[in-house]
Amino acid sequence: MEIIIGIFIFIIGTIFGSFYNVVGYRLPKGESIVFPPSHCTNCNHRLTNIELIPILSYIFQKGKCKHCHQKISLFYPIFELLTGILFVLCYISFGLTPKLIIALTFVSMMIIIVVSDYHYLIISDEVLITFAIILFVEILAIDGLKPALNSLLNGFFAFLTMFLLKKFGDFIFKKESMGGGDIKLLFVFGMVLTYPIAILSIFIGSLIGLPIALIILLKKKDNIIPFGPFLVAGATLLLLLQINLDTIISLYK
Repeated sequence: MEIIIGIFIFIIGTIFGSFYNVVGYRLPKGESIVFPPSHCTNCNHRLTNIELIPILSYIFQKGKCKHCHQKISLFYPIFELLTGILFVLCYISFGLTPKLIIALTFVSMMIIIVVSDYHYLIISDEVLITFAIILFVEILAIDGLKPALNSLLNGFFAFLTMFLLKKFGDFIFKKESMGGGDIKLLFVFGMVLTYPIAILSIFIGSLIGLPIALIILLKKKDNIIPFGPFLVAGATLLLLLQINLDTIISLYK
């Protein structure tokens, strides 16, 4: 039964992943996420239902548009697959509990952020505000008023810490050290993960990102490297492992 549920959640995840790709691509450019419907960016051919099946359509069409035969970016099926996998990992971690809803919402935001930050170096305020509201409502409905208000407080302190780190970085490097979106992102991290774990996600993200950044910079020194995807990786890892302050304290006992 659990395998069947897992497969169902994976399929749902790939479908949502396809939509999150659209949101991540279009929203930073000020385009509607609904109109025009999904189409080939080369010939504007409107995709049919058979061309919209996550992952499988890419495989069946051999990675090319059915109409103009232009290559389709591998980015699309990769993120559809990634979203499906993350949805399943959330299910494995939280089970069929109310907390699963929060986890899936949080991961959904992460996917959109990675798409937009990778392509445009933008983390949209619309995405952050929308998901912050949704997550607050979910926490309120699941845990009650006091935990929901505490989540806002945790978010504020995480935001403030990231803001101070940015100012320190700007002073040290004599230039913009990180984007405003990264700072606002920490607010949502604080809401969901709590303040201490949100701060830990910065260090985890930095550890993940440092070797990758060094490799990229060695190839081309003037490359601009988005920090958002690394923050997302750190926060997602902490979410799935359900790391909390008690877990950290127990390590020192």
